[in-house]
Amino acid sequence: MRWGFSIAKPRLQWEPPWNDEIGHQMIAKSYTPIAGCGAIDLPDAAEYDRRWFVVDEQGDWVPVARCPALAAVTTAIRMGSLVLRAPGMLRLDIPMDVIEDDDSVRRTARVGDQVVDVVDEGDVAATWFCNAAGMPCRLVKVHPEAAPVNWPS
Repeated sequence: MRWGFSIAKPRLQWEPPWNDEIGHQMIAKSYTPIAGCGAIDLPDAAEYDRRWFVVDEQGDWVPVARCPALAAVTTAIRMGSLVLRAPGMLRLDIPMDVIEDDDSVRRTARVGDQVVDVVDEGDVAATWFCNAAGMPCRLVKVHPEAAPVNWPS
């Protein structure tokens, strides 16, 4: 005897506006896990808003105004990973909730005038972003114990 299973795809996005459980009209807010890259319209993404960002060789934040190619990087959340895609490239999965206890990957970066405690996401992510951005850069994550980042407008 064979068992047949049908797994429905969960609905991950909705079209704003939508109504909450008591009928108030809501508008979905977008969250950007990587500053300057693609946004996600899921409430689950709120805790990851601008947790990652791209830095240049000097450790300075690279805004999309300085590197427009970053805007083409799309993000999704799937099975505990941040899934990144860019035109002409294979996808990259970054584990999202990793315990940051390895001081060898801890760095400092600059966002505007603020020095930010960060964790380097490694050489694979750096190579992927160098190819996507067309410039030398690295992906870093704001350390969980860091002060909140004051993002320039």
